[in-house]
Amino acid sequence: VTEEDGEGLASLFQMQLSSGTTNEVDISGDCKVTYQAQQDKVVKIKALDTCKIERSGFTTANQVLGVSSKATSVTTYKIEDSFVTAVLAEETRAFALNFQQTIAGKIVSKQKLELKTTEAGPRMIPGKQVAGVIKAVDSKYKAIPIVGQVPERVCKGCPSLAEHWESIRKNLEPENLSKAEAVQSFLAFIQHLRTSRREEILQILKAEKKEVLPQLVDAVTSAQTPDSLEAILDFLDFKSDSSVVLQERFLYACGFATHPDEELLRALLSKFKGSFASNDIRESVMIIIGALVRKLCQNEGCKLKAVVEAKKLILGGLEKPEKKEDTTMYLLALKNALLPEGIPLLLKYAEAGEGPVSHLATTVLQRYDVSFITDEVKKTLNRIYHQNRKVHEKTVRTTAAAVILKNPSYMDVKNILLSIGELPKEMNKYMLTVVQDILHFEMPASKMIRRVLKEMAVHNYDRFSKSGSSSAYTGYVERSPRAASTYSLDILYSGSGILRRSNLNIFQYIGKAELHGSQVVIEAQGLEGLIAATPDEGEENLDSYAGMSAILFDVQLRPVTFFNGYSDLMSKMLSASGDPVSVVKGLILLIDHSQDIQLQSGLKANMEIQGGLAIDISGSMEFSLWYRESKTRVKNRVAVVITSDVTVDASFVKAGLESRAETEAGLEFISTVQFSQYPFLVCMQMDKAEAPLRQFETKYERLSTGRGYVSRRRKESLVAGCELPLHQENSEMCNVVFPPQPESDNSGGWF
Repeated sequence: VTEEDGEGLASLFQMQLSSGTTNEVDISGDCKVTYQAQQDKVVKIKALDTCKIERSGFTTANQVLGVSSKATSVTTYKIEDSFVTAVLAEETRAFALNFQQTIAGKIVSKQKLELKTTEAGPRMIPGKQVAGVIKAVDSKYKAIPIVGQVPERVCKGCPSLAEHWESIRKNLEPENLSKAEAVQSFLAFIQHLRTSRREEILQILKAEKKEVLPQLVDAVTSAQTPDSLEAILDFLDFKSDSSVVLQERFLYACGFATHPDEELLRALLSKFKGSFASNDIRESVMIIIGALVRKLCQNEGCKLKAVVEAKKLILGGLEKPEKKEDTTMYLLALKNALLPEGIPLLLKYAEAGEGPVSHLATTVLQRYDVSFITDEVKKTLNRIYHQNRKVHEKTVRTTAAAVILKNPSYMDVKNILLSIGELPKEMNKYMLTVVQDILHFEMPASKMIRRVLKEMAVHNYDRFSKSGSSSAYTGYVERSPRAASTYSLDILYSGSGILRRSNLNIFQYIGKAELHGSQVVIEAQGLEGLIAATPDEGEENLDSYAGMSAILFDVQLRPVTFFNGYSDLMSKMLSASGDPVSVVKGLILLIDHSQDIQLQSGLKANMEIQGGLAIDISGSMEFSLWYRESKTRVKNRVAVVITSDVTVDASFVKAGLESRAETEAGLEFISTVQFSQYPFLVCMQMDKAEAPLRQFETKYERLSTGRGYVSRRRKESLVAGCELPLHQENSEMCNVVFPPQPESDNSGGWF
């Protein structure tokens, strides 16, 4: 009997003959157990989710990307004439990835102990302590803890980190990043990095060429170990402008960290206090500090010293900014941190700030949970929307209305509806389509809006027949009984037909859990002078500007600027190549679950689930005076791989289940406006490219004798592409429920 079997066997002998609930310490840890006693048997039910045992591991905080698990343990003791004649124990551990239910598995561990014969045992040995008696029986006996110990992992015959990197390096070259193989290599290398020392990692970083170095930085940062953090901080020089791309990739990977710790936040706080060659990097550091604050608070780390310091830094920067231009930076940091104590500051900036600052402050409020949108908050937002104290830009007013309509009162809705018809031309149409979208998609505010619409003064033809090209629409990308993926697009034009703002969002819902997958906002202002048009009210003195902002997986990134100022605009128009500007590009570790499992049989299991993607989000804005036409384009391309590896490892056997799902997908939005006459012509199109879906499963078992088996299965299908509807009139264009595709001949069947 091995030591691990001995621990599991000893645990079986813990029992009681009466019904009741108690706590027991056995190989599974300190667990709550319930006994059900009957005449000829006793059933012991162990609540495995209550077991307290020291185990390494981590998981992704967001439940959309998390893992659901269920564990049961039932032991039955058969009794005859006061003797236990048999013990039957069964433990089941089942898991599934919430986002992709085909990534699932189950471990079933059974023990059976039977009484075969009885015979006279040794005589009683007198003694005052058990330890002394055991030593008298055999001095070689030693005590071992009954609670399962942390397993040691030794990789025999594994390649070195340098050898592993050399074998996958080609897959991570820029031209291969849109392929699933790149993500698969990225995930495998992260696992190796987690067992590597700082010196090994730093050596590879210093030896690599610049083409593949950004992808290597993604992997090293995503490993999230003390050694990998030390290595990357030693490698990057924030005082040099020659590695700005690498610095930004490092910061984005920090923002997407699946299980950040206080040390990472402390490192960024230290960097922020230092000097920078690039102000953009300084801003990115603060924005990502905000993202880390939120993630640590979600994991009950709000009182950590570094988190408290970061919160003071963000809020202090908004209360008394050292430089006026830093206000935007701190607002973006708060947009990630979502600190409740920051709401009064946001209301101040939203109502009294200049146009861009006021708009940003209202968009930050828009990200807060509806429970924070109190009557006091809505009072300020109503003043902004109805311009009670000062004139605001359309972008500020419409965002304020969107926040109010998250959870409006009767009078909130009535006043907003009564305002339609009194607003600037395109804003009238925009607000009308926002209300129609809430009703069409059955959003929470829809019931209140329907109540208000029963009033004839509100619901009349004149108000609901306003013309214009601005629009708002929400639809489903995919939908099932347990989950949904939605997209929304709202576009606001100026009265002269020039784009003011387009906002494309994608959300993923599983049960009550929500993930803001992406948001791409393109904004433009002050372009009316180019076509001799009259600006709308409150927008007469705006500088020429166009830029793009993005949220990716709940993390606000640093916005990018297409042009700023009239001279910059003209130089860009004269030298424009039409090439899109990249908002974010790189490899992201999105799903990250690691768990050591102590089975009551004495065996130890390990579960590793990782999901990553290669992503490229780019956007462009073209403007032609000759053709009097503007075109905006947003392009999303991703390759996604999710891997699962469950192993049961012992001295005499190794068994496992490996699963993998992968796909490559794309989503493109194009908006073209011809403003040579009014009403101007608008063409909007959003295409979802067809996506191949490949799934693999491998089961194996290897005995110490050399015998064993391997079973492999795969399935391939194609999710059809389609054009997604962008307004109610074409809402039937795209079927969101895709039938299963026939399996390929060589798929080997499915399971």
